[in-house]
Amino acid sequence: MKKIFVFVQFFVVMAMFAKVNAQVVKGDFNQNGNVDIDDITLLISVYLAGEENTPQTNMENGHEYVDLGLSVKWATLNVGARFYDEYGDYFAWGETFPKSDYSWKTYKWCSNSSYHQLTKYNYNTNGGEVDYKNVLDPEDDAAHVNWGGTWRMPTHAELHELREKCNWEWLSQNGLFGYNVVSKVNGNSIFLPAAGCYYNHSIYEVGERGYYWSNTLCSDTSEFAYRLNFESENVYDFYGGLRGEYGFCVRAVCP
Repeated sequence: MKKIFVFVQFFVVMAMFAKVNAQVVKGDFNQNGNVDIDDITLLISVYLAGEENTPQTNMENGHEYVDLGLSVKWATLNVGARFYDEYGDYFAWGETFPKSDYSWKTYKWCSNSSYHQLTKYNYNTNGGEVDYKNVLDPEDDAAHVNWGGTWRMPTHAELHELREKCNWEWLSQNGLFGYNVVSKVNGNSIFLPAAGCYYNHSIYEVGERGYYWSNTLCSDTSEFAYRLNFESENVYDFYGGLRGEYGFCVRAVCP
């Protein structure tokens, strides 16, 4: 309403000016020889139509995403990050909050501090509780628990799609080294910072490598989950990470 009121004031002044100077009629947008209420109505309608056609920020439950033309939409920030110059939080696979010690003794899904005694997401019949689950439930998904809505961690297949259907350019952005990931489909992009990883109590390889969890266990062993990892020269999506001993970043996806 404030914008409309300002425009109305402007055209009232213009109409007064037009009466004084009949030789040059300013503000005559409908070209009928007069500055009148029809000109005001025309301009307001054009202005409001322009606002409606302005590209809207893509948001899901309060968090921004980018459409790369792939099977899912990708978040613009890591889970836990509030700004573009932050790495976000680090998670053990299947845990939903960061912690100070990433090790089997603090891991939620094992007993006796041993990866041989997994209590969930296990198809190793030699030890632990076998449930044959290989994809995280929503309540164990760091993206879904922290962001809600339809957000979740990407599958291994979706990480592979991101790697194969985008061009990866190593650079520094907002003071962080990492990859500008540009879609081969539509040219849109996201930035994945080289946030390093946590192991036990310490963080390693910040600015040198990036590690991002999938929601999927490796096919040959329950102790490892698929991840995307990269350095300045290479990007990989087929390696696993020890799910209980490492804290990796999470880049969320939504439908």
